[in-house]
Amino acid sequence: MKQEHSTSKCKVRAGTPKTVKMKLQFWAAIFSLTTTLALCGVKDFREHFEQLSETHSVNPRGSQGNGTHLSPEFHMENTLTNDWSVEEEEDDYLDFDKLFSEDYFDIIDAAPETTSEIKQGNILGLFPGKTRIQRLNILNAQFGFNLYRSLKDKASASDNILLAPVGISTAMAMLSLGLRGQTHEEVLTSVGFRDFINASSTYNITTIHNLFYKLTHRLFRRNFGYTLRSVNDLYIQKQFPVLSEFVSNMKKYYVSEAQSADFTDPTFIIKTNERISKLTKGLIKDALEHVSPTTLMMILNCLYFKGTWESKFPVEMTQKRSFRLNEKQSVKVPMMQTKANFLAAADHELDCEILQLPYVGNISMLIVLPHKPSGMNALEKQLTPQMVERWQKSMTNRTREVVLPKFTLQKSYDLVEYLKTLGINELFTQNGNYSGIAEGIIIDRFNHQGTITVNEEGTEAAFVTSVGFMPLSAQIRFIVDRPFLFLVYEHRTSCLLFMGRVANPSKH
Repeated sequence: MKQEHSTSKCKVRAGTPKTVKMKLQFWAAIFSLTTTLALCGVKDFREHFEQLSETHSVNPRGSQGNGTHLSPEFHMENTLTNDWSVEEEEDDYLDFDKLFSEDYFDIIDAAPETTSEIKQGNILGLFPGKTRIQRLNILNAQFGFNLYRSLKDKASASDNILLAPVGISTAMAMLSLGLRGQTHEEVLTSVGFRDFINASSTYNITTIHNLFYKLTHRLFRRNFGYTLRSVNDLYIQKQFPVLSEFVSNMKKYYVSEAQSADFTDPTFIIKTNERISKLTKGLIKDALEHVSPTTLMMILNCLYFKGTWESKFPVEMTQKRSFRLNEKQSVKVPMMQTKANFLAAADHELDCEILQLPYVGNISMLIVLPHKPSGMNALEKQLTPQMVERWQKSMTNRTREVVLPKFTLQKSYDLVEYLKTLGINELFTQNGNYSGIAEGIIIDRFNHQGTITVNEEGTEAAFVTSVGFMPLSAQIRFIVDRPFLFLVYEHRTSCLLFMGRVANPSKH
């Protein structure tokens, strides 16, 4: 099993004559998009499955909304084990079910208060009928798409791209706790938090931090059928004077306990990696690779996802096939193959097709495939949350043969210049106002790096679903043999976890 991860690191230097260097390192996401089941305990799994079925209901014509219609019996018969026992929890494992004792309710507020705010094409037009946490995640996705476009504009058309939008949004929200003045306002506006606040007189910046707290509870508690874990840690160099309010709020909203550290100690990385490995039951290994001894403060956020396809790709069906890089070039790559019922849609305006590949649970990967490799640029320019919702609402469920390349992406970016193109400028200059964290510091580096592996691996199934063996006469083919986009969503919260472009699956 290969682990997937992404990282954001912020290097901070002093803006005063006495040079102070602070490297705020944010390990934004460590995630695994493989097809191996990780069994996580759910106290009432029948209720869990009934909720999934209610969430993804089918209309009388058989078309679906933004998920697959599956009965509770389907889920229970097609899990990869009969063993429902819950393993004993270690004392140092962070159990969010115990940590968060408050019972949360999904609040659906009124639509934005003036009709001008929801004019056609405006992102707020998606808000009616959505919960607060879904509204925030719609704006998080819009920020992710905008950042993706900034990366794309400076990349070659043949480059693969990988981002963990929720990790970067979380990093920005955490940083914003200590920002003030224009620096704070630039972050709120560019990330989309200001649009959220303006959508209702009942919203403010505290609402956003509370929703990230809630998102942590919803996403990273133990769920049946997939593993999604998160760890937030705040490390402070001994004697470095970080304001107590910042430390307190990091703990309050992001479950980040401040810990005294000695970044000059070569054993710091070893000890920290051991701690993260224990907190995630060994799922996240080697979270840190390098920390500068001049670091004064470090925020460490680790995100790990391991999912199982509802319809697995049989290993024996994988074979080398041609993948078209462009109109003239192609490469031979391992292509997986399966047959099952899948949701899909066609967008004739953007000349592309969309396929939803569900994981066991309430997470799925959207594959967005232009009909021609040359159509990728137009698709990327127009990718918006409105577009994704339109695709999901128009999807129909049919038996399909799916051919998808195996791929592993490993990417690393310094996001400073890309974030500047989105309007976040003062954050990375000596004019940056970090007075809510400490005085006389600036951030001049914001690294984001990650790895994702998509393959056909899976635990042997105790029960095999018949949907994988539908008659060929009803079959529609969805062959991913040219550059495509992928989006990984958690549907209950509308959270865009990961996204990327696979331009060449033979390149990491």
